[in-house]
Amino acid sequence: MALDRKAKEALVDEVGSVAASAQSAVVAEYRGLTVTEMTDLRSQARNSGVYLKVIKNTLARLAIEGTDFQCLRESLRGPLLLAFSKEDPGAAARVVKDFSKEHEKLVTVSVSIGGGLYAASDLNRLAALPTLDEARAMLLRTFNGPMTQVVRILVEPPAMMARTLQARSEMTT
Repeated sequence: MALDRKAKEALVDEVGSVAASAQSAVVAEYRGLTVTEMTDLRSQARNSGVYLKVIKNTLARLAIEGTDFQCLRESLRGPLLLAFSKEDPGAAARVVKDFSKEHEKLVTVSVSIGGGLYAASDLNRLAALPTLDEARAMLLRTFNGPMTQVVRILVEPPAMMARTLQARSEMTT
């Protein structure tokens, strides 16, 4: 079904606003996927907080104009889908990577994060980024290590004294 001009403008505005606030983007070719497979992909994306859109390339170029994802313009050729990570930079890459393991017809074309354009081979690196909760846990472990050492150092002299007194009392009896 063809879109009229107002619908196209609304679609460009919608994708543009998502792109303006997104953390990263993945462009993938979906040629050969069935409707059921695309529905599954959309469901996985929605559950992961990823905005997934199949859009004409000319409209996609207009939508990403002026955003960090402007670098994707040259890779928009053929039947493509755009996946934007809203909160977690690696979410879109993880969704595409996981789905393409079972469906070889979903092929990554390019990846963008922080205004930089990366090859499809960098999808695994982006997918390996920790989630927000994992990053917080890593930070807490980093803070917790030195504190644990300080507590051990402060507790050791009294513990050593107690062990010495215990050993001395066992020797006298």
